[in-house]
Order: sequence, then structure tokens, then C-alpha cells
Amino acid sequence: MQPLLTQRQCAEALALSERTLERFRVSGGGPKFVRLGKSVRYRLSDVEVWLASRVVGSTSEAAQ
Repeated sequence: MQPLLTQRQCAEALALSERTLERFRVSGGGPKFVRLGKSVRYRLSDVEVWLASRVVGSTSEAAQ
């Protein structure tokens, strides 16, 4: 089993605010997360998959 990241750790690793991750959880579009009671955790593998899906070669490619 891989270690789980807290919201703060995930936000720091992605250079995003914790609030941005909270918005992603509500609206979708962010990395998958694990809910443990009231706690939210992120698996490193899910964060890496999400990040890889965001890679684009140009600004016009990003609009598609």
C-alpha cells in the first residue's frame, strides 16, 4: 500500500492552494481522492495520473 497525502501535502506538491483542491473535489477535474470519514487523502499514483493527463504541447492543444 502506498502512503496517502494530506490535502496540504498534495497542494504543496502541486503548487496549488488547498482551496483549489477543495473546489476540484466539488466540481470535478482534479485528482481522485480517498475519503476516510471526514478526512480527505490523495494517493500519489492518482495525483501523478492526473498531472500526466494535464500535459499539453501548446496553448491551442489545451483548449481542446
